[in-house]
Amino acid sequence: MSELEILKIIASILALVISVVGHEIMHGWVAYRYGDMTAKSLGRLSINPLRHIDPVGTILVPGLLYAMHAPFLFGWAKPVPIDMNTVLRNGGYGAAVAVSLAGITYNFVLAALAATLLPLAWPPQTLVGAFVYLFLAQSVMINVVLGVFNLWPIPPLDGSQALRFFAARMGWRGFVEAYEKIYPYGMILLFAILFTPLADILFAPVGWILKFLIPG
Repeated sequence: MSELEILKIIASILALVISVVGHEIMHGWVAYRYGDMTAKSLGRLSINPLRHIDPVGTILVPGLLYAMHAPFLFGWAKPVPIDMNTVLRNGGYGAAVAVSLAGITYNFVLAALAATLLPLAWPPQTLVGAFVYLFLAQSVMINVVLGVFNLWPIPPLDGSQALRFFAARMGWRGFVEAYEKIYPYGMILLFAILFTPLADILFAPVGWILKFLIPG
């Protein structure tokens, strides 16, 4: 294995950990801003990655994707515990939507920041420079993938939570009741989509966003 390949692996792992851990911390931090102390009291607002790593989502799934030469990596960290009743009581449905979208917002902001810095790291002149460039490139890709993936309105993804609370805020009770019936089957539906051509359609915005962030 070449030095460049080793650097790419390390850069990918670091970018993924920062992406998924920050995603979860932002959920907890926004909930904390609305009075929910759950994540803070359990030490889940810490930037220590060991408090957030999920053996399957942060290690196994990305490792398998890398071994299978998948076009991109994605994964997840342990969900930050949130008392949504406290959030709703203090901020209403708008606050619940904000908490639901906090992680996605973090991912897209981080992708935009990395894309802005990426041209400054090219061309790399040293191994350190190559690592920085690879880290930024992987940060753009991983965060865009995570942002788009979590926007899918399929339980238990963030997009489904945001849609449910938005519908409740709008008073669409029938929609909320019908939507909640899907929740017990969300994971089955999600994995079914991931292993069908429908995933290519739902991941299509990844390419559009990448072209916007890294034109040419």
